[in-house]
Amino acid sequence: MDRIQLKTHYKSEFIDITQEVNGIVQKQRIKEGMCYVYVPHTTAAVTINENADPSVRKDILNEFNKMVPWDGNYTHGEGNAAAHIKATLVGSSVSVPISSGKLALGTWQGIYFCEFDGPRHREVFVQTIKSE
Repeated sequence: MDRIQLKTHYKSEFIDITQEVNGIVQKQRIKEGMCYVYVPHTTAAVTINENADPSVRKDILNEFNKMVPWDGNYTHGEGNAAAHIKATLVGSSVSVPISSGKLALGTWQGIYFCEFDGPRHREVFVQTIKSE
C-alpha cells in the first residue's frame, strides 16, 4: 500500500490528488485492475468530482457549510461535529478502475481529498490490485 502525505491549509478545502494517485498506479505498472483510495481520518473524506472548473469545489464547500454549519447545536465536546458530519456525508473511500495503465476517470473527473477540520497534516492510503 502506498501513502500520500498532505498538509492542508484551511478549515475546509478540496485538494486535487489525481496526479499523485495516478503516479502510484503508473509506478506499480498495473495495466488493468482497481485502485482504492482511502482516508483514515474522521474529519476528512475523499470524493470524485469535476476538476475543470475550480468554482465547483467552492460551490460544494459553500453548500456543505449551509447544510452543516459550524455553529450548530451539537453535543460533541471537541467542537468539530460539523467536520465529522461532512466526512460521513462524503465518505472515506473511492474506487477507480485502472485501464491501459491509467486511472479510468471521466474526462472532467478528478480525485479530491476533502478537508473539513484543518489545517492539519493528513495522509491518504492508495491500494492497487492487478486484474488476472
